[in-house]
Amino acid sequence: MIALALLLAATPTLPKKGEPPISAQTARSGGPIDPEQAKLGFDAADLAIEVLPATETLSGVATLTFTAKAPLTRLLVDLDRNLPVSAISIDGTALAPAAWSNPEGKLAITLPHPVAAGAKVVARIAYAGQPHIAVKAPWDSGVVWATTPGGQPWFATTTEGYGCDLFWPCLDYPTGEPDQVTMHITVPPGLKAPSNGVLTGVDTLADGRTTWNWRARHPNTYAVAINVGPYEVIEGKYKSRFGNVIPMYYWYLPGEKAKAEKLFAEFAPTLDFYEDIVGPYPWGHEKVGVVETPHLGLENQTINAYGNAYAKSIDGFDWLFQHEFGHEWFANQMTAANWDDYWLHEGFEEYMQPLYGRWREGEARYAKMMDDQRAKIMNKAPIISGKQRTEEEVYDEKLGGPSQDIYYKGAWMLHTLRWEIGDAAWQRTLRLLVYGRPDPRPGNFAPRYGSTADYERAVRTVTGRDYGWFFDVYLRQAALPDLIQTRTAGGLQLRWQAPGGKPFPLPVEVSVNGRIVRVAMTGGRGFVAAPAAARVLVDPMARVLRRSVAVEELQAWQAERRAAAATAAAAKR
Repeated sequence: MIALALLLAATPTLPKKGEPPISAQTARSGGPIDPEQAKLGFDAADLAIEVLPATETLSGVATLTFTAKAPLTRLLVDLDRNLPVSAISIDGTALAPAAWSNPEGKLAITLPHPVAAGAKVVARIAYAGQPHIAVKAPWDSGVVWATTPGGQPWFATTTEGYGCDLFWPCLDYPTGEPDQVTMHITVPPGLKAPSNGVLTGVDTLADGRTTWNWRARHPNTYAVAINVGPYEVIEGKYKSRFGNVIPMYYWYLPGEKAKAEKLFAEFAPTLDFYEDIVGPYPWGHEKVGVVETPHLGLENQTINAYGNAYAKSIDGFDWLFQHEFGHEWFANQMTAANWDDYWLHEGFEEYMQPLYGRWREGEARYAKMMDDQRAKIMNKAPIISGKQRTEEEVYDEKLGGPSQDIYYKGAWMLHTLRWEIGDAAWQRTLRLLVYGRPDPRPGNFAPRYGSTADYERAVRTVTGRDYGWFFDVYLRQAALPDLIQTRTAGGLQLRWQAPGGKPFPLPVEVSVNGRIVRVAMTGGRGFVAAPAAARVLVDPMARVLRRSVAVEELQAWQAERRAAAATAAAAKR
């Protein structure tokens, strides 16, 4: 998800006039897995969905194939009640309407016969209705009905927050990924429907409508997406450093060819960066896909949503495209098994932005981009709680979530860790986290689930050292460690004061009259010899994430200004 306006993420979605309020069940994504749903292995979803812009409705038939991990007497799947079910069959047998119910967004289906552990069950679910409207997409979830500048229909789904159940029946938790999703998207004449995976064909119906057929392997559930518009497309091929050739596509609106070509020119170097720093593009057997959308953007697997209006930046690249594309590694290839570990998606990807600046231009660009992130770290809650959490519990400060710290604090922690263990070791930890192996090559890895414990284990494996103290302070404590400095006649004494009194033996660089000394800080303490008149600078290259009085004062001043502006606005009403 996009970090730029995270403070909007906690704003509740307002229903469209006449639309029933979204249920608490549908608004919930992730968290503890329902015990009955935990019995299901999700083999495949075949989704035939017609998009009807004239009535702002969807009509769908979902054929879901499960393998029972334990005996079953009913199926529980998530589906927004805005999409009423008209018919269900199980293994080809039609059910009476009394066999299913969906009062709150969890569709309960009584099976016509018990299903034994290890057996398969196929559910065919017909549904239709007006899907929930996203008011501030993509920071809230739903669908977007819009029109292009030329007056044609323009539609997109955006479901990261509330989850896949907003437009198809699914298992709405991180580990609910189906092995395969097949999409058959029917749209009015003159429109196209880019989606996930590989295009297997386009069928033209007698009345001019078209059905776009796609197949994707192991899609992240919230990253399954439908996009509809009068798109034109730019195509190309990328020859990977790993020997494979990857097709690339950008679907854009008519009249924007020159701008679209400039954005498309960023695809190859951005892909080269990620393959250099992280490893092989995970979906090279499918495609690199980007589509222009009527919302800002989202990391939909192999069909990243782009709505940044081709904005220019002093950094020299499109931050929105770069950020969402990087989630193909950090979200879609490696998916957090528990949203409590959402920093694995956003912290790593936020850090990839200044690293890309460094890869393109060098240390000055990197330092500037890291500095831009520093004042956004809030330290109000630990990044992880150690519990099963929903997406909302992570993003909403009012619920005790870390909110934007999963981006910026996560990124700065990785910046500090990379300096501490070195570039080569740090890159090896990335590969273990993302691919589960140190030697990824196309064809020798599969999508995987990851956790904070996995990353800590990767760091320990690569370095041969236990960095539990490092992660305990940065991830499991809200406050930052404070570096206490005491100047003496003979030099400078340093002492780490970590939240909760925890040990924190992180080394620090000190400049003494321009000479850099690395202080070991054994036991959390260190000393640098320096003449009384020496010019002494602590951490001159800003390697270490630590408490900053300047940042705290800036944030307090900004809060005062916001409060004053709110008071003034209220007085005018």
